[in-house]
Amino acid sequence: MDVQIFVVDVAGGDKVPRKGGPGVTYSDLLVVNKTDLAPLVGADLQVMSRDADAVRAGRPTVLQSLTEDPAATAVLAWVRAQLAAADAL
Repeated sequence: MDVQIFVVDVAGGDKVPRKGGPGVTYSDLLVVNKTDLAPLVGADLQVMSRDADAVRAGRPTVLQSLTEDPAATAVLAWVRAQLAAADAL
């Protein structure tokens, strides 16, 4: 199994997903990290999520804050699902 997880943080601004690029557009999972900092840097998480959806053609995006969820529950669930799918082959 070979997958790519691309991580951006909100400090880069809410326009990062809109700008696309190969990591944002084609990675198997896009993680927008440090979402707890969004209000401090003026990033709009709804805009980031909408723009990511627009450029990712159905590939998943996770909005993540390790401060609020140190276990990265959604990312871990995605990784486990990928492993289960690979085992089923």
